[in-house]
Amino acid sequence: MNTQLNTLEIQNQLKQGYFGEFGGMFVPPVLEPKLNELSDTFEKLKNDNEFIKEFHYYLKQYVGRPSPLFLAKRLSDYVGSRIYLKREDLNHTGAHKINNTIGQILVAKYMGAKEIIAETGAGQHGVATATAAALFGLKCKIFMGKKDAERQQLNAYRIKLLGSEFITTDRGTGTLKDAVDAALEYYIENPDSYYLLGSAVGPHPYPTMVRFFQSVIGTEARKQILEQEGRLPESIFACVGGGSNAIGLFSGFLDDSKVRIHAAEGGGDGLFPGRSASTLVLGKPTVFQGTFSYCMVDKEGNPIDTYSIAAGLDYPGVGPEHSFLKENLRAEYHCVTDSEAIAAFKLLSALEGIIPAIESAHAVALAAKLLKNKNELSIINLSGRGDKDVDRNLI
Repeated sequence: MNTQLNTLEIQNQLKQGYFGEFGGMFVPPVLEPKLNELSDTFEKLKNDNEFIKEFHYYLKQYVGRPSPLFLAKRLSDYVGSRIYLKREDLNHTGAHKINNTIGQILVAKYMGAKEIIAETGAGQHGVATATAAALFGLKCKIFMGKKDAERQQLNAYRIKLLGSEFITTDRGTGTLKDAVDAALEYYIENPDSYYLLGSAVGPHPYPTMVRFFQSVIGTEARKQILEQEGRLPESIFACVGGGSNAIGLFSGFLDDSKVRIHAAEGGGDGLFPGRSASTLVLGKPTVFQGTFSYCMVDKEGNPIDTYSIAAGLDYPGVGPEHSFLKENLRAEYHCVTDSEAIAAFKLLSALEGIIPAIESAHAVALAAKLLKNKNELSIINLSGRGDKDVDRNLI
Protein backbone atom coordinates (compact mmCIF):
# COMPACT_ATOMS: atom_id res chain seq x y z
CA MET A 1 0.00 0.00 0.00
CA ASN A 2 2.68 2.48 -1.01
CA THR A 3 1.51 5.60 -2.83
CA GLN A 4 3.78 8.13 -4.50
CA LEU A 5 2.54 11.73 -4.15
CA ASN A 6 4.13 15.08 -4.93
CA THR A 7 4.65 17.62 -2.16
CA LEU A 8 1.59 19.71 -3.03
CA GLU A 9 -0.71 16.66 -3.05
CA ILE A 10 0.69 15.53 0.30
CA GLN A 11 0.08 18.94 1.89
CA ASN A 12 -3.45 19.04 0.47
CA GLN A 13 -4.30 15.59 1.81
CA LEU A 14 -2.72 15.91 5.25
CA LYS A 15 -5.84 17.54 6.65
CA GLN A 16 -5.94 15.80 10.00
CA GLY A 17 -4.06 13.45 12.25
CA TYR A 18 -0.49 14.55 11.68
CA PHE A 19 2.58 15.60 13.61
CA GLY A 20 4.05 18.55 11.78
CA GLU A 21 4.11 17.40 8.19
CA PHE A 22 3.99 13.69 9.10
CA GLY A 23 0.92 11.49 9.40
CA GLY A 24 -2.39 11.71 7.56
CA MET A 25 -4.79 9.15 6.13
CA PHE A 26 -3.79 7.67 2.76
CA VAL A 27 -6.13 4.72 2.22
CA PRO A 28 -8.50 3.34 -0.43
CA PRO A 29 -11.91 5.08 -0.47
CA VAL A 30 -13.62 1.99 0.98
CA LEU A 31 -11.72 2.46 4.26
CA GLU A 32 -12.17 6.21 4.68
CA PRO A 33 -15.68 6.05 6.23
CA LYS A 34 -14.57 3.34 8.70
CA LEU A 35 -11.45 5.25 9.76
CA ASN A 36 -13.39 8.51 10.07
CA GLU A 37 -15.94 6.70 12.23
CA LEU A 38 -13.12 5.25 14.32
CA SER A 39 -11.56 8.70 14.69
CA ASP A 40 -14.85 10.28 15.78
CA THR A 41 -15.53 7.43 18.22
CA PHE A 42 -12.07 7.62 19.75
CA GLU A 43 -12.25 11.41 20.15
CA LYS A 44 -15.50 10.93 22.04
CA LEU A 45 -14.33 8.03 24.21
CA LYS A 46 -10.98 9.46 25.25
CA ASN A 47 -12.87 12.24 27.04
CA ASP A 48 -15.52 9.93 28.49
CA ASN A 49 -14.93 9.37 32.19
CA GLU A 50 -16.71 6.00 32.21
CA PHE A 51 -14.60 4.73 29.30
CA ILE A 52 -11.36 5.87 30.95
CA LYS A 53 -12.46 4.32 34.24
CA GLU A 54 -13.11 0.98 32.51
CA PHE A 55 -9.77 1.16 30.66
CA HIS A 56 -7.85 1.74 33.90
CA TYR A 57 -9.82 -0.98 35.67
CA TYR A 58 -8.53 -3.56 33.19
CA LEU A 59 -5.00 -2.10 33.27
CA LYS A 60 -4.91 -2.55 37.03
CA GLN A 61 -6.89 -5.75 37.59
CA TYR A 62 -6.06 -7.67 34.40
CA VAL A 63 -2.79 -6.32 33.01
CA GLY A 64 -1.19 -5.74 36.42
CA ARG A 65 -0.35 -2.06 36.22
CA PRO A 66 1.41 0.00 37.32
CA SER A 67 4.50 -1.82 36.10
CA PRO A 68 7.51 -1.36 38.43
CA LEU A 69 10.36 1.07 37.84
CA PHE A 70 13.30 -1.06 38.97
CA LEU A 71 16.76 0.20 39.87
CA ALA A 72 19.12 -2.17 38.07
CA LYS A 73 22.03 -1.89 40.52
CA ARG A 74 24.42 -4.40 38.96
CA LEU A 75 23.82 -3.04 35.46
CA SER A 76 24.30 0.47 36.84
CA ASP A 77 27.62 -0.49 38.41
CA TYR A 78 28.75 -2.16 35.19
CA VAL A 79 27.85 0.84 33.01
CA GLY A 80 28.78 3.62 35.42
CA SER A 81 25.38 5.34 35.50
CA ARG A 82 22.26 4.98 37.63
CA ILE A 83 19.84 2.99 35.44
CA TYR A 84 16.19 2.19 36.06
CA LEU A 85 14.19 -0.33 34.03
CA LYS A 86 10.53 0.33 33.28
CA ARG A 87 9.30 -3.24 33.62
CA GLU A 88 6.76 -3.61 30.81
CA ASP A 89 7.97 -7.20 30.58
CA LEU A 90 5.99 -7.90 33.76
CA ASN A 91 2.64 -7.03 32.18
CA HIS A 92 0.18 -9.82 31.43
CA THR A 93 1.33 -11.40 28.12
CA GLY A 94 4.89 -10.16 28.73
CA ALA A 95 5.09 -6.85 26.88
CA HIS A 96 3.75 -3.32 26.52
CA LYS A 97 1.40 -4.37 23.70
CA ILE A 98 -1.44 -5.31 26.08
CA ASN A 99 -1.92 -1.63 27.06
CA ASN A 100 -2.99 -0.77 23.53
CA THR A 101 -5.00 -3.92 22.83
CA ILE A 102 -7.10 -3.48 25.96
CA GLY A 103 -7.77 0.13 24.99
CA GLN A 104 -8.64 -0.66 21.40
CA ILE A 105 -10.74 -3.73 22.24
CA LEU A 106 -12.90 -1.48 24.41
CA VAL A 107 -13.27 0.92 21.46
CA ALA A 108 -14.15 -2.02 19.21
CA LYS A 109 -16.69 -3.24 21.75
CA TYR A 110 -18.27 0.22 21.89
CA MET A 111 -18.49 0.24 18.06
CA GLY A 112 -20.24 -3.14 18.05
CA ALA A 113 -17.41 -5.02 16.30
CA LYS A 114 -17.91 -8.77 15.76
CA GLU A 115 -14.46 -9.60 14.40
CA ILE A 116 -10.98 -8.35 15.30
CA ILE A 117 -8.04 -8.49 12.90
CA ALA A 118 -4.42 -7.64 13.63
CA GLU A 119 -0.88 -7.94 12.30
CA THR A 120 2.12 -9.05 14.33
CA GLY A 121 5.90 -9.20 13.91
CA ALA A 122 7.54 -10.48 17.08
CA GLY A 123 4.19 -12.01 18.03
CA GLN A 124 3.73 -9.92 21.17
CA HIS A 125 0.97 -7.81 19.62
CA GLY A 126 -0.63 -10.92 18.18
CA VAL A 127 -0.67 -12.57 21.60
CA ALA A 128 -1.97 -9.41 23.27
CA THR A 129 -4.74 -9.02 20.66
CA ALA A 130 -5.72 -12.69 20.91
CA THR A 131 -5.76 -12.30 24.69
CA ALA A 132 -8.04 -9.25 24.59
CA ALA A 133 -10.33 -10.90 22.05
CA ALA A 134 -10.63 -13.98 24.26
CA LEU A 135 -11.35 -11.79 27.29
CA PHE A 136 -14.29 -10.16 25.51
CA GLY A 137 -15.45 -13.17 23.50
CA LEU A 138 -14.71 -11.74 20.04
CA LYS A 139 -13.62 -13.61 16.90
CA CYS A 140 -10.06 -12.78 15.98
CA LYS A 141 -7.70 -13.25 13.02
CA ILE A 142 -3.96 -12.66 13.44
CA PHE A 143 -1.71 -12.16 10.38
CA MET A 144 1.99 -12.95 10.64
CA GLY A 145 4.82 -13.26 8.13
CA LYS A 146 6.05 -16.80 7.54
CA LYS A 147 9.64 -15.94 8.51
CA ASP A 148 8.49 -14.28 11.72
CA ALA A 149 6.23 -17.23 12.56
CA GLU A 150 9.24 -19.53 12.26
CA ARG A 151 11.51 -17.41 14.47
CA GLN A 152 8.76 -16.69 17.02
CA GLN A 153 7.16 -20.13 17.27
CA LEU A 154 6.23 -19.78 20.95
CA ASN A 155 4.09 -16.73 20.26
CA ALA A 156 2.53 -18.38 17.22
CA TYR A 157 1.48 -21.26 19.46
CA ARG A 158 0.14 -18.92 22.12
CA ILE A 159 -2.03 -17.11 19.56
CA LYS A 160 -3.60 -20.40 18.49
CA LEU A 161 -4.05 -21.52 22.10
CA LEU A 162 -5.93 -18.31 22.86
CA GLY A 163 -8.51 -19.22 20.24
CA SER A 164 -7.59 -16.86 17.41
CA GLU A 165 -7.27 -17.86 13.76
CA PHE A 166 -3.59 -17.71 12.85
CA ILE A 167 -2.81 -16.75 9.24
CA THR A 168 0.72 -16.66 7.82
CA THR A 169 1.83 -14.96 4.63
CA ASP A 170 4.89 -15.89 2.58
CA ARG A 171 4.86 -12.78 0.42
CA GLY A 172 7.97 -10.59 0.35
CA THR A 173 10.37 -11.40 3.17
CA GLY A 174 7.64 -12.89 5.34
CA THR A 175 8.10 -10.22 8.01
CA LEU A 176 6.07 -7.46 9.66
CA LYS A 177 5.64 -5.32 6.54
CA ASP A 178 4.10 -8.28 4.76
CA ALA A 179 1.82 -9.11 7.69
CA VAL A 180 0.55 -5.52 7.65
CA ASP A 181 -0.10 -5.74 3.90
CA ALA A 182 -2.04 -8.99 4.35
CA ALA A 183 -4.10 -7.57 7.22
CA LEU A 184 -4.85 -4.36 5.30
CA GLU A 185 -5.97 -6.34 2.25
CA TYR A 186 -8.35 -8.36 4.41
CA TYR A 187 -9.61 -5.14 5.99
CA ILE A 188 -10.29 -3.62 2.56
CA GLU A 189 -12.32 -6.71 1.64
CA ASN A 190 -13.99 -6.85 5.07
CA PRO A 191 -14.34 -3.22 6.23
CA ASP A 192 -16.84 -4.17 8.94
CA SER A 193 -14.04 -5.91 10.83
CA TYR A 194 -12.16 -3.93 13.46
CA TYR A 195 -8.46 -3.58 12.57
CA LEU A 196 -6.56 -3.47 15.85
CA LEU A 197 -3.26 -2.01 14.68
CA GLY A 198 -0.39 -2.73 17.05
CA SER A 199 1.99 0.18 16.73
CA ALA A 200 1.90 3.97 16.39
CA VAL A 201 1.99 3.66 12.59
CA GLY A 202 -0.50 3.55 9.75
CA PRO A 203 -3.28 5.97 8.82
CA HIS A 204 -5.01 8.38 11.17
CA PRO A 205 -6.31 7.83 13.83
CA TYR A 206 -4.02 4.89 14.73
CA PRO A 207 -0.80 6.79 15.60
CA THR A 208 -2.73 9.15 17.90
CA MET A 209 -4.86 6.38 19.38
CA VAL A 210 -1.97 4.00 20.10
CA ARG A 211 0.00 6.88 21.61
CA PHE A 212 -2.92 7.63 23.92
CA PHE A 213 -3.20 4.06 25.21
CA GLN A 214 0.57 3.61 25.56
CA SER A 215 1.11 6.97 27.29
CA VAL A 216 0.42 5.16 30.57
CA ILE A 217 4.09 4.02 30.39
CA GLY A 218 5.48 7.55 30.39
CA THR A 219 2.94 8.84 32.91
CA GLU A 220 3.87 6.10 35.37
CA ALA A 221 7.62 6.33 34.76
CA ARG A 222 7.70 10.09 35.32
CA LYS A 223 5.79 9.78 38.59
CA GLN A 224 7.88 6.81 39.74
CA ILE A 225 11.28 8.40 39.08
CA LEU A 226 10.24 11.54 40.96
CA GLU A 227 9.09 9.41 43.89
CA GLN A 228 12.25 7.29 43.97
CA GLU A 229 14.92 9.85 43.05
CA GLY A 230 13.27 13.21 43.70
CA ARG A 231 14.23 14.44 40.22
CA LEU A 232 13.85 13.70 36.53
CA PRO A 233 16.37 11.54 34.65
CA GLU A 234 19.00 13.05 32.39
CA SER A 235 18.07 10.59 29.65
CA ILE A 236 15.56 7.93 28.61
CA PHE A 237 15.89 5.02 26.18
CA ALA A 238 13.59 2.73 24.18
CA CYS A 239 13.75 0.55 21.09
CA VAL A 240 11.87 1.61 17.94
CA GLY A 241 10.35 -0.49 15.17
CA GLY A 242 6.98 1.08 14.52
CA GLY A 243 7.51 2.90 17.78
CA SER A 244 4.66 2.32 20.23
CA ASN A 245 6.65 1.40 23.35
CA ALA A 246 9.01 4.29 22.69
CA ILE A 247 6.30 6.89 22.12
CA GLY A 248 4.60 5.58 25.26
CA LEU A 249 7.67 6.32 27.38
CA PHE A 250 8.68 9.49 25.53
CA SER A 251 5.22 11.05 25.91
CA GLY A 252 5.78 11.49 29.63
CA PHE A 253 8.96 13.55 29.14
CA LEU A 254 8.57 15.45 25.85
CA ASP A 255 7.95 18.74 27.62
CA ASP A 256 10.99 18.28 29.87
CA SER A 257 13.64 19.85 27.65
CA LYS A 258 16.53 18.77 29.87
CA VAL A 259 15.62 15.07 29.50
CA ARG A 260 17.46 13.69 26.49
CA ILE A 261 15.54 11.11 24.46
CA HIS A 262 17.32 8.22 22.70
CA ALA A 263 15.83 5.51 20.52
CA ALA A 264 17.48 2.31 19.32
CA GLU A 265 16.54 1.01 15.88
CA GLY A 266 17.15 -2.50 14.60
CA GLY A 267 20.47 -2.03 12.84
CA GLY A 268 20.89 -5.59 11.58
CA ASP A 269 24.34 -5.88 10.02
CA GLY A 270 24.94 -2.12 10.13
CA LEU A 271 24.11 0.87 7.97
CA PHE A 272 23.69 -1.11 4.76
CA PRO A 273 20.41 -0.81 2.79
CA GLY A 274 18.70 -4.19 2.72
CA ARG A 275 20.62 -5.42 5.76
CA SER A 276 19.28 -2.94 8.30
CA ALA A 277 15.95 -1.71 9.70
CA SER A 278 17.30 1.62 10.93
CA THR A 279 14.58 3.65 9.24
CA LEU A 280 15.20 7.05 10.81
CA VAL A 281 18.92 6.86 10.08
CA LEU A 282 18.77 5.52 6.52
CA GLY A 283 15.22 6.26 5.36
CA LYS A 284 13.41 9.14 3.66
CA PRO A 285 9.90 10.59 4.04
CA THR A 286 7.27 8.98 1.83
CA VAL A 287 3.74 7.59 1.95
CA PHE A 288 3.76 3.99 3.14
CA GLN A 289 0.95 1.82 4.49
CA GLY A 290 -1.46 4.68 4.96
CA THR A 291 0.74 7.40 6.45
CA PHE A 292 3.41 9.94 5.49
CA SER A 293 6.54 9.19 7.49
CA TYR A 294 10.11 8.01 7.14
CA CYS A 295 10.56 4.74 5.26
CA MET A 296 13.44 2.66 3.91
CA VAL A 297 13.25 3.21 0.14
CA ASP A 298 15.23 2.66 -3.05
CA LYS A 299 16.31 5.39 -5.50
CA GLU A 300 12.83 5.40 -7.03
CA GLY A 301 11.21 5.90 -3.65
CA ASN A 302 9.81 2.38 -3.32
CA PRO A 303 9.99 0.54 0.03
CA ILE A 304 12.86 -1.94 0.28
CA ASP A 305 13.30 -5.09 2.32
CA THR A 306 14.77 -4.66 5.77
CA TYR A 307 16.63 -6.95 8.12
CA SER A 308 16.97 -7.19 11.90
CA ILE A 309 17.39 -10.13 14.23
CA ALA A 310 14.43 -8.63 16.13
CA ALA A 311 11.16 -9.42 14.37
CA GLY A 312 9.47 -6.52 16.15
CA LEU A 313 11.98 -4.04 14.70
CA ASP A 314 12.20 -5.56 11.20
CA TYR A 315 9.98 -2.99 9.48
CA PRO A 316 10.79 -0.40 6.77
CA GLY A 317 8.47 2.30 8.16
CA VAL A 318 8.11 4.11 11.47
CA GLY A 319 5.42 6.06 13.29
CA PRO A 320 4.89 9.66 12.08
CA GLU A 321 5.44 11.17 15.53
CA HIS A 322 8.93 9.68 15.60
CA SER A 323 9.64 11.30 12.23
CA PHE A 324 8.45 14.60 13.71
CA LEU A 325 10.66 14.18 16.80
CA LYS A 326 13.67 13.42 14.59
CA GLU A 327 13.08 16.43 12.34
CA ASN A 328 12.67 18.71 15.35
CA LEU A 329 15.76 17.28 17.09
CA ARG A 330 13.78 16.37 20.20
CA ALA A 331 14.82 12.72 20.01
CA GLU A 332 17.93 11.01 18.69
CA TYR A 333 17.65 7.77 16.72
CA HIS A 334 20.54 5.31 16.62
CA CYS A 335 21.46 2.19 14.70
CA VAL A 336 22.07 -0.79 17.03
CA THR A 337 23.40 -3.90 15.33
CA ASP A 338 22.40 -7.52 15.89
CA SER A 339 25.71 -8.29 17.60
CA GLU A 340 25.34 -5.34 19.99
CA ALA A 341 21.78 -6.40 20.86
CA ILE A 342 22.78 -10.02 21.47
CA ALA A 343 25.58 -8.89 23.79
CA ALA A 344 23.09 -6.76 25.74
CA PHE A 345 20.60 -9.66 25.81
CA LYS A 346 23.25 -11.77 27.55
CA LEU A 347 24.46 -8.91 29.75
CA LEU A 348 21.11 -8.02 31.32
CA SER A 349 20.25 -11.69 31.82
CA ALA A 350 23.51 -12.38 33.66
CA LEU A 351 23.66 -9.17 35.70
CA GLU A 352 20.03 -8.75 36.77
CA GLY A 353 18.33 -12.10 36.24
CA ILE A 354 16.03 -10.44 33.70
CA ILE A 355 15.88 -11.94 30.21
CA PRO A 356 14.76 -9.16 27.86
CA ALA A 357 13.06 -9.46 24.51
CA ILE A 358 15.69 -9.12 21.80
CA GLU A 359 13.85 -5.95 20.74
CA SER A 360 14.29 -4.43 24.22
CA ALA A 361 17.93 -5.55 24.27
CA HIS A 362 18.60 -2.98 21.53
CA ALA A 363 17.66 -0.21 23.99
CA VAL A 364 19.83 -1.79 26.70
CA ALA A 365 22.76 -1.92 24.27
CA LEU A 366 22.37 1.73 23.31
CA ALA A 367 22.10 2.85 26.93
CA ALA A 368 25.16 0.84 27.94
CA LYS A 369 27.14 2.52 25.16
CA LEU A 370 25.98 6.13 25.66
CA LEU A 371 25.93 6.07 29.47
CA LYS A 372 29.35 4.49 29.99
CA ASN A 373 30.98 6.19 32.98
CA LYS A 374 28.67 9.22 32.64
CA ASN A 375 27.16 8.95 36.15
CA GLU A 376 23.76 9.83 34.69
CA LEU A 377 20.29 9.01 35.95
CA SER A 378 18.41 7.19 33.21
CA ILE A 379 15.39 5.04 32.37
CA ILE A 380 15.29 2.19 29.86
CA ASN A 381 11.90 0.98 28.72
CA LEU A 382 12.13 -2.81 28.99
CA SER A 383 9.29 -3.31 26.54
CA GLY A 384 9.09 -7.11 26.64
CA ARG A 385 10.43 -10.32 28.12
CA GLY A 386 12.65 -12.74 26.24
CA ASP A 387 10.86 -16.09 26.61
CA LYS A 388 10.13 -15.98 22.89
CA ASP A 389 13.82 -15.58 22.05
CA VAL A 390 15.60 -18.05 24.32
CA ASP A 391 15.42 -20.91 21.80
CA ARG A 392 16.93 -18.89 18.95
CA ASN A 393 20.57 -19.78 19.62
CA LEU A 394 21.38 -16.23 20.69
CA ILE A 395 23.95 -17.54 23.16
